[in-house]
This record gives sequence, structure tokens and C-alpha cells, in this order.
Amino acid sequence: MDNLSICFYFGGALGPEDISFSDFRKEHAVSCAEAADWLRETPTNTDGHGWMDLPEIDTAEIKRTAEWLKGYDSIIHVGIGGSALGSLMLNQALLSEFRNSGGVRPKFYLADNPDPTKTRAIWEQVKGGSVALVGVSKSGATAETMSQFLWFRNEMIKLRGKAEDDILVITDPERGIFRSFARNSGCRVIDLPASVGGRYSVLSAAGLVSASAVGIDIDALLLGAGKMKENLLENCSIETNPAWLASSLHFYHEKQGRPMAVIMPYSSRMAFFAEWFAQLWGESLGKKGLGTTPVRAVGAIDQHSQVQLYTEGPDDKLFTIINFKKHGENVNVPPVDCEALKPLSYLDGAEIGNMLGLEAMSTAAAIVKTGHPLIWVETDKIDCITLGALIFYYEYMTAMTGRMMGIDPFDQPGVEQGKKYTYGFMGRKGFEEDAAEAKDWFKKISGISLEI
Repeated sequence: MDNLSICFYFGGALGPEDISFSDFRKEHAVSCAEAADWLRETPTNTDGHGWMDLPEIDTAEIKRTAEWLKGYDSIIHVGIGGSALGSLMLNQALLSEFRNSGGVRPKFYLADNPDPTKTRAIWEQVKGGSVALVGVSKSGATAETMSQFLWFRNEMIKLRGKAEDDILVITDPERGIFRSFARNSGCRVIDLPASVGGRYSVLSAAGLVSASAVGIDIDALLLGAGKMKENLLENCSIETNPAWLASSLHFYHEKQGRPMAVIMPYSSRMAFFAEWFAQLWGESLGKKGLGTTPVRAVGAIDQHSQVQLYTEGPDDKLFTIINFKKHGENVNVPPVDCEALKPLSYLDGAEIGNMLGLEAMSTAAAIVKTGHPLIWVETDKIDCITLGALIFYYEYMTAMTGRMMGIDPFDQPGVEQGKKYTYGFMGRKGFEEDAAEAKDWFKKISGISLEI
């Protein structure tokens, strides 16, 4: 790809099927073109489609807000799902996972799951210094986010006597509880574009404000996303466009009885990328009895926990392995210096990052040998440009796959039902019927019980 050092390899992606790639491309070219035209031609102010414009957004306000956040000792970012996984992914991939252990500021903490142990632990880490509270929710009604936001805000008030001067909310431009709170309290506020859904929002203020505050080059992220967008929109052929071909393969393998999509980056820094992809893929495609289940794996860790299943288990998965040629500063194995360790001499001088790449190749070969389909993605290194490009690629490929399946990749009716039940159980006005309905279903669940 021009200006992007990312290569996609599809030679093992058909699996054992008796079909040539030439015939495969012919079979799917028309549906690919239709899906791509839909993404290109639908106005980006249409609900769900706004992410297509994110590589070109004006970042001036984001950067000004990030400069304000840099003045704090700690940032607590409160969100869940798309309001959290993107930030976790950016931080893990581009900064050290031990960053908070050093003397840097601001330290970054993400409060996602409303687990009281974690919530209190975060506060214990930050309460001795200045704290900025960043709440991310389009509606400002998400129970998991708002319960923790209210708790942290109250702790800040108890400690300092006030909180609003130290609060930022990132929310819908016009509606919702957070928007009303910002108007009434005078706290800082940044818009989430109304036509951008949470799982597609990482390249908006939802992900970029905190990222910029902790030193991530958001211009480079958007540059990479923009380069990928340019390539995918201009390259209108299933012969040469990797997203067209990958979308077709996912669509095809679902029809062939492979209901799982395994993504396996070979880097610990990309574990949350796999988590981010799982939400993007699962919420976008799991509708009307369709879709494939995302499975996260990390190489080489899951060679020792999952690859036995992958190679000799059921043929029900399409695999994607992402390999990186460079992993930062070299770490070389020293020569063996004692007799008992002599059998390990074959590792003398080995560079550990290079070994990780060889393990990725070995796993891919073992999977394809046993007849399972696999896509290989390879790039030089993990940096802002590459990560931005991969983010846009997977968003685009996911949306295309949904369109080819005949579903809306931007809504989430199943998630909304669960939210309504939660609102009802928590006593929110207007959701009494939802609470009653949920209780009836739970009676069925608890109808047979065994206690030990």
C-alpha cells in the first residue's frame, strides 16, 4: 500500500474449499462494490456514518483541552465499551503498560467496569494529588459510567470542596444528561459527533483527548487513518483492495459454517487492540441470527492456551494473525554460561522480538497445514501511523461485511435491551415494565437451582 507499510496476505484464506481465488473474486466482486459504494456515497451526517470523516477532523479544541489536562497529576477517564476500549488500546499500544509506575504526569486511569474494588483502588492512587475527571458518554445515561462518575465527583467534592472546575465531559452536541450537566455546571465539554457510534469513536474526542494529554501523537494517528482511507476508497477492485477481499472472506466463511473470527496479534502491546476489535465486530455484526463471534488471542501467549484447539479442533474459525517485524529496542539472549543450561545454547544471541515473529509464522503454518483458513497481516512496527491505519481498516472492513450480510453495522438493539432492563432494575423512572419483564425472564433462569 502506498505510504503505508502494511501487507495483507490471503494465500491461506480459503481453507479446504474447492474454489479458486479467481472464481471467488468473481463471485463476490459485485456485492463488494455495492457495499463500498454505500459507504462512499452515504452522507456522513447519517446516523452511524460519521466515523468516515474522523481522519480529517479539526483537532484544535482537542489539543487545547489536552493541554489543560496535562496540568493535572492524574486523569480518571470514566467510560465503558466504545468509550473505554479505544483509549485502553491507544495507551497500551503506544505507551508503556508500566507508564503510571514512573514519575510521569498526568498518570492515566480508566474506570470502565463498575467493580467497587477497582473504583476504590483508582481513587487511592490519585487522591493525594490534583485530579481531572473525564466522563465519556453520548447520552450521559449509561449506568456503569454514570454510577462511577457520580462517585468520583463526590469524592472530589469531599476532598477539595468542589469538582466542576476539574471535570470534562465528552458527549452528544445537543442532548442527554451530560450535555445538561455541562450547561448547568459550567464544566468543560467537548462534542462527540452525533453520527458517530461509540465503537467507531476512538479517532474522535472520545479517544483523542486523553491520548493527546498523555503524549500520544494524535496527528500521526489521524494521518495513518487518512492514508488508509485514501487507499481503500480509491482502490475499487476486489483484486487489489484488502478490505474488499477480507470482507468477502468473512462473509463467505460464515456461510460455510465458520461462525468465529479469531484475531491474534503477536505483541503484548496489541492485546487491547484485539479487545477493541471484538466489540467492533461483535456489536456491528451480531444481528438477525447472523454474524461471527470474535475471539481474542495474543501471540505467543495463546500458542500455549488455544492453538491446540485451533489446529486440531473443529473447522469453525477464520483466523487473522497480525505480525510486526520490529518490537522496539532489541533484547538479545546472552550466551549460556553453565553446563546445566547447555541444551539452550541454540538460543544464544537470539533476538526475542525476532523469535516472536518466527513463532507467528510457525503458528500460521500449523493452522493452514490442518486445513483451516487464515489471513496474515504484517507491518514493520507499532507506531501512531500504523495503528491509525489499522483502526480505520478494521472499521471499514467491519462495516463492509455488515452491509454484505444485509444488516445495519451501526445499530445495537441487543445492547439497548440490556440497558433498559438495567435501568428498570435500578429504579429509573419510565422503565418499570422493563424491570417486570426482566424479572419474569430471570425466574425462568433461576427455576432449577443446585446449591453446594
